[in-house]
Amino acid sequence: MKPYLFLLAFCFLSLQTAEVNAQRKKNKKQTEVSFSENYYNAMKWRLVGPFRGGRAGTVTGVLNNPNVYYMGTAGGGVWKTKDAGNTWFCISDGYFGGSIGAVAVSESDPNIIYVGEGEQTLRGNVSSGKGLWKSLDAGKTWNFIGLKDSEHISRIRIHPKNPDLIYVAAIGNLWKPNETRGVYRSKDGGENWEKILYQSDKAGAGDLVLDPNNSRIIYAATWEMKRNGYRMDSGGPDSKLYKSFDGGDTWTDISTRSGLPSGPWGIVGVTVSPVDSNRVWAIIEAANGGVFRSDDAGQSWQKVNENRALRQRAWYYSRIYADTQNKDKVYVMNVSYGVSTDGGKTFTLKNAPHGDHHDLWIDPSNNNRLAIADDGGAQISNDGGNNWTTYHNQPTAQFYRVTTDNAFPYRIYGAQQDNSTIRIAHRTSGSNIGESHWESTAGGESAHLAPDPKNNEIVYGGTYKGYMMRKDHSTDQTRSVNVWPDNPAGSGAEVMKYRFNWNFPVKFSIHDSNKLYAGSNYLHQTTNGGQTWKTISPDLTRAIPETIKSSGGPITQDNTGAEFYSNLFAINESPVEEGVIWVGSDDGLIHVSKNNGESWEDVTPPASMSPKLNMINCIDPSPFQKGTAYVAATSYKFGDYTPYLYKTTDYGKTWETITSGIPSNHYTRAVRSDLNREGLLYAGTEWGMYVSFDDGKSWNSFQLNLPITSIRDLHVRDNDLIAATHGRSFWMIDDLTPLHQLSKDLESASFHLYKPDEAYRMQQSGGWGRTNYKLVGENHPNGAILNYFIKELKDEDKVSVEIREKGGALIQRFSNKAKSNRLNPNADIPLKVQTGSNRLIWNMRYPGFQAFEGMVFYSSPNVGPKAVPGEYTIHLNYNDEVIRQPLQIVKDPRLTNTDNDYKAQFDFLKSVRDEVSRANNAIIEIRRVQKDLSYLKQKEEISADLLAYINTFEKELSRIENNIHMTKNQSRQDPLNYGIRINNRIAFLLADSQRGDYPPTDQAQAFFKEVSAELQTELTALDELMSEAVARLNGMVSAAQIEMISSKNP
Repeated sequence: MKPYLFLLAFCFLSLQTAEVNAQRKKNKKQTEVSFSENYYNAMKWRLVGPFRGGRAGTVTGVLNNPNVYYMGTAGGGVWKTKDAGNTWFCISDGYFGGSIGAVAVSESDPNIIYVGEGEQTLRGNVSSGKGLWKSLDAGKTWNFIGLKDSEHISRIRIHPKNPDLIYVAAIGNLWKPNETRGVYRSKDGGENWEKILYQSDKAGAGDLVLDPNNSRIIYAATWEMKRNGYRMDSGGPDSKLYKSFDGGDTWTDISTRSGLPSGPWGIVGVTVSPVDSNRVWAIIEAANGGVFRSDDAGQSWQKVNENRALRQRAWYYSRIYADTQNKDKVYVMNVSYGVSTDGGKTFTLKNAPHGDHHDLWIDPSNNNRLAIADDGGAQISNDGGNNWTTYHNQPTAQFYRVTTDNAFPYRIYGAQQDNSTIRIAHRTSGSNIGESHWESTAGGESAHLAPDPKNNEIVYGGTYKGYMMRKDHSTDQTRSVNVWPDNPAGSGAEVMKYRFNWNFPVKFSIHDSNKLYAGSNYLHQTTNGGQTWKTISPDLTRAIPETIKSSGGPITQDNTGAEFYSNLFAINESPVEEGVIWVGSDDGLIHVSKNNGESWEDVTPPASMSPKLNMINCIDPSPFQKGTAYVAATSYKFGDYTPYLYKTTDYGKTWETITSGIPSNHYTRAVRSDLNREGLLYAGTEWGMYVSFDDGKSWNSFQLNLPITSIRDLHVRDNDLIAATHGRSFWMIDDLTPLHQLSKDLESASFHLYKPDEAYRMQQSGGWGRTNYKLVGENHPNGAILNYFIKELKDEDKVSVEIREKGGALIQRFSNKAKSNRLNPNADIPLKVQTGSNRLIWNMRYPGFQAFEGMVFYSSPNVGPKAVPGEYTIHLNYNDEVIRQPLQIVKDPRLTNTDNDYKAQFDFLKSVRDEVSRANNAIIEIRRVQKDLSYLKQKEEISADLLAYINTFEKELSRIENNIHMTKNQSRQDPLNYGIRINNRIAFLLADSQRGDYPPTDQAQAFFKEVSAELQTELTALDELMSEAVARLNGMVSAAQIEMISSKNP
């Protein structure tokens, strides 16, 4: 380099360094802004679904209890069923969650459970764990008991008679060498641990089994295995098989015993027959591997089967289980599970409902009772595997990405690992979100999805190896629209013309709805639905040769596309500046184009901020400022769990790290800007959610009620936030308005009412009975969401929320001092209030009709008319101080109803409701008088004439009462026997006329007129009777000097 060129370069670098330092100093001066969670902790995540199980790697039953089972999932914690697999519920929430490798229940005390975090199904999307947990009450509560650096625990074995003596097989860190691996033992229930078998810092324990007849005899398999961002290796000299005769004090290497294959070995599975301890089985990954059997307790072996169906993708399966009652019966887990009844010579391949099987539990006393764990969760069989329970009752789906379409209500899209893509309604017209509300769509299990912005029924989706599909839901037609339709199965990325990640990005342009992007190591673009593709960039990756090779070894190659590396991983456009495109690669580069891809700039953060192979998982250009973008990156696949979040305000010339407040091991997956409040950011990490109010300067937990799980992507839609979890399906928050309206002024306020978001007037039912949220997703709240804040609630404080018409007329009042009154529609409704944030759902209805004790109506719920679209006012009253906010109710945009239609329906329903109240008030009055008459009849001084007149009066009252209301109806279906009367007929009209947002039909109005006339006849008769009879009766009573009654309510 010439001197002047060197000087120029030096000056440039000096200026650049000065600029970075200046920016950092400037950022340090910015004030951090945060708010106590008390201001918004009434906000709630809700589980949308789907209830379609994700991967489970461990399952166990309980001796002598055929209804109870436990499963450990790949990303969703520990689950329990108490009804033999019909429903499941999570028992680890509130303590731990995420990836689970082993669950064990004590045989001697089934209340004692041990759980090891970190799955043993070590595929590319694997999550690690943080150690061991113990429960003494069958999963109600938990205590952490150590081995926090074990990362992945493959087995836990409990002594059959002493639940304090436990053995743990720890695989250890996948990404780099560590010493917390091998076999551990505790003799005091997890208080203290000793490492009793250690092979090396790169080989952990992959399997562990106690001899069922002599628990001092233990077999353990070590497994040398490693992953990084671009390859997986299973096998090496440290994969071995060991045996202990003394409870783990000493071990004998039996890997070289006669009949076993030569090395190197990979994963090894081992099991001992409870029928005969001399019979030991092993499945061994090796060049000459297969199923091996020993009939002399491991002294010598013979290969009994080398069927590839039992050995394929060995590292992902290789589990073997001896039947508990048949010496010659053995199971092997794989894509299909194999069953042999002839000592392993032949196997019959079978499938549970999902496939890709990982674990099996066999009841020691009944070998027909099985529990299996597979890529769809856990299933139970009571007939030896002929029939299994469903996995469509487990909300443990693992999603990679999330987006939405432009439908109303919008649908949520994502690809479920080990299953299909789906689109699911974010709200429905029913009481919940069930299986009928979701369906599969374009692409495969690893897809990015891109709904066509012009047509919600057309969806583009990718899958591994670069395949891409276009799905037209209106015709149920699928078309391949691959950028390049080469099938590289079995080969590494080096043979591909274009390198596509397992989870390669696909995205429509924000500014041109005909433009669709796809990312390989290049950026591709189509404007005709995939008929032709144009490459609009050079290779935008590092393309380091050693990272672009076949994956697997030294025994088994594994080229599914999961390890294809050096690809684009994130694509996004600036929403505020057309032509600006951002891309990030999985090997650490960020590029930006300011001219629709004609030229590109490498704007990767400096090495001092970003590791070389930092996976750029998410780029989110600001919706407010040009040149500003946020990036979430991670290097966890290289053993670095540091969170990496970056911000630029100058198109990537300079970057700032924005992770203050996020724990040092919560590595980051996603970052998104709020669409309404500038500087409000959301971040998803491996261990949960965070929120920033100051553009990333500081972060606070935003977990709320969200379970502990990996957050792989976030999507802000309208005023909602949706999280794609990798183990707990889709979750979302409805209505982010409290976050938008937070300000420092609130810190001095004793109470506050947030301005409500607009509420859609929709026909959303409550459904029949109580929703079982163990089987279906939670629907959007049925009404308007009202958020308010009370700084410090005292017992004497009076708090009420009033819903009023724009003109001021009261519709409904909720009060913390109100008592429940289900009969009076105008009574205040009890309001539960707490210190801090509160949320109230108003169902957008006016009060119903007057009711009375013992009232039984058929098919006529007491539901008042729904408010018409328009403006209303919310009043928050706190100790006689008032804050008011407007509420806008808007119509369902799918409807063509006019304002007059809504008003006509409302006016009609209100009239009908009031007519039911007129009828019921008459019944209340009649029964009041009947009660007084019964009282008079008990008087000793009553004459025969007076008694006769009272009886006549009562008879006439009863006749009118039964004309208005069927008094014989005392239970829900009594009306099918006795029939209904006028008040029920009118009440049915009230319910029937609310089916849909329509004005009343001519027939409804005619019927109402007719039945109202019938009611009026009875009311007129009642008035006449009361006027005549009460006056005469009072005269007779007065003459007899008996206390009088009045004809009116007191």
